[in-house]
Amino acid sequence: MKELPKAYEPKNYEDQIYKRWEKSGFFNPDNLEGEPYTIVMPPPNANAPSHVGHALGYTIQDILIRFNRMRGKKTLWLPGTDHAGFETQVVFEKKLEKEGSSRFKMTREEFYAACWDYVQTNKHISENAIRRLGSSCDWSRNIFTLDPEIVKVVYQTFKKMYDDGLIYRAGRICNWCPKHQTGLSDLETKHEERHDPFYYFKYGPFVIGTSRPETKFGDKYVVMHPADKRYARYTAGETINLEWINGPITATILKDEAVDMEFGTGVMTITPAHDAVDFAIAERHKLDIEPVIDKRGKLLPIAGEFSAMKILDARPKIVEKLAAKGLVDHIDEKYTHNVQMCYKCGSLIEPQIVPQWYVAMTKPLSDGRPSLRDMAVAAVDKKEVKIVTEKFEKTFRHWMENIRDWPISRQIWWGIPIPVKYCEKCDEVIVDIDDAVVKCPKCASARLKQDSDTFDTWFSSGQWPYATMLANDAKHGTKTFENYYPTQVMETGWDILFFWIARMIMFSYYRANKPPFQNVFLHGLVRDKDRQKMSKSKGNVIDPLGVIDAYGADALRFALIFSTASGNDIPLAEDKINGMKHFANKLWNIARFITANANLKQVPAGPMTHADTEILAKLESVTTAITGHLENFRLHEAAQEIYQFTWRELADVYIEQSKLQLQDKKLKTNTEHILVITLASVLKLLHPFMPFVTEAIWGEMYGNKNLLMMEPWPSI
Repeated sequence: MKELPKAYEPKNYEDQIYKRWEKSGFFNPDNLEGEPYTIVMPPPNANAPSHVGHALGYTIQDILIRFNRMRGKKTLWLPGTDHAGFETQVVFEKKLEKEGSSRFKMTREEFYAACWDYVQTNKHISENAIRRLGSSCDWSRNIFTLDPEIVKVVYQTFKKMYDDGLIYRAGRICNWCPKHQTGLSDLETKHEERHDPFYYFKYGPFVIGTSRPETKFGDKYVVMHPADKRYARYTAGETINLEWINGPITATILKDEAVDMEFGTGVMTITPAHDAVDFAIAERHKLDIEPVIDKRGKLLPIAGEFSAMKILDARPKIVEKLAAKGLVDHIDEKYTHNVQMCYKCGSLIEPQIVPQWYVAMTKPLSDGRPSLRDMAVAAVDKKEVKIVTEKFEKTFRHWMENIRDWPISRQIWWGIPIPVKYCEKCDEVIVDIDDAVVKCPKCASARLKQDSDTFDTWFSSGQWPYATMLANDAKHGTKTFENYYPTQVMETGWDILFFWIARMIMFSYYRANKPPFQNVFLHGLVRDKDRQKMSKSKGNVIDPLGVIDAYGADALRFALIFSTASGNDIPLAEDKINGMKHFANKLWNIARFITANANLKQVPAGPMTHADTEILAKLESVTTAITGHLENFRLHEAAQEIYQFTWRELADVYIEQSKLQLQDKKLKTNTEHILVITLASVLKLLHPFMPFVTEAIWGEMYGNKNLLMMEPWPSI
């Protein structure tokens, strides 16, 4: 064979190798034999190019797929992209702001069309990045969460849940982002510790404490714990007259166990329209609820002279007015508390009462099965779904124990519309998943109004494994669902265990009465060399395509995997990636030496030396170890094993010994044979981790028609 070039240059091989793989048809499991092994790709958001965290996930999944393909399984890795509702709208609105525009200057239809074009561009960029990383997924089954076939499945689930009494609409307090004008789930908010003044005001005979005086205009109820002896002389229903912000008011006394006797003075006034605890008290006591703050974070007319002011601007002026009235008792300037913010824009959450669609998480099913929450917990308890590492199982159970009904509607324009119409004459609610209803079935009125909300993106992505396969069957006439569901592995970041994993389990048991996957493998977050979170503002973001251009895909893949224990965050620096490029070149030089000095078709002949038996024994041992590690998701340990064997045992020891043995006529033939079979095994063991350089060497050795990707895994 021709001599290998002196150095491995990834750019000379990677593109053509990937095209050969794709052209072979072996990414499609229908062209393979064996038992199914399926992974559904967590769909990247279609709002930005892939980042290095995505690269880690794709690498892990590809390793598992290539390993199992070489073990003779029908491997399906199903790719797709998520429209990512709220997140995409936020990103696109930032783009519009930079251009001097906003969605409020556009019609809903104009905004949607512009966002669609933006998403399609990013979608193609992400798909290119997935290819360049070497991902051996089945592009013939590629899917998008806004494909009509996916939307149909999502709508069918919504209708079934509505008919089963698991979905309902209610006007209750929700997390409201005043900037983006939408409600958010608890998981879509973040908390930040702040130091703010805490004000103590005289409220008739009481002293009440608050960090938000701007909410107090509508306060006409004063509440204390029924067991609080300090206020035993006051009775529920008793009224008191007092001077307040905008003049005299009459307040009613309530007793409720929700009051924390240890907080503040143990007595509180309530603003039910803008606080979850206050709202719950108001519901229990059937109180009138009057809003004080509008959805843009400005005070309503109830605030009198402060009407239309932003709450943060109004706050000091309200305190000033109360002080002038002698109603400020004292102020704690060092009050520390957690404030709730929108997780995307950082705006302070302003709780609002907004009608939303909810999924009942703890309600037993009408067919006798337990609740969605309980089915998911049982799946983990029974090991029908195995979460790799015990700590994540504990986290999962903790979250599930404290779960609340899930608000699934968002007041945004980008996403899957809620398939509901309302009769303006009789208020009938009509679930219309085919958009075919033109008259109210109850009163025959044609005055129907379409629900303006869209689904929380997790409602559609929560059905991802189930929906992708059904959608592919509808789209291509395949039997994907029948042949490949449930899947074997779901691999994703630990930070969306509850966001996504839990919901996929719930939806799958609800719709298919089986788990969506057998194993959950959670990877950590990729951080910089100092273990700092990567962000554009810090200037420490690593662009995977830039890395691939500079060092090759294999170097990035191996650097990401080398230290990736399940769930642990991964420090990544350029010198680490560069080190793995050196390893790829080391492998190339090993192959260069062996192909130049050994007959690739040599058969064993002649005596075995101690060095020969030792390298073969170590090869058998490392093959056993790597196989076991991969079977048990210890990918970093497998990577370290093959790295050490290749560099230390093969290159540093045996190849150096072989140089002498090759000069001995009695030993030459057998030495050549052992060099070749050891290299072949190393290439196979390394292939899932470093697919390009191993395939390039294999092609140089045996011709490009013989794909290493389809070679059998080394026997143990």
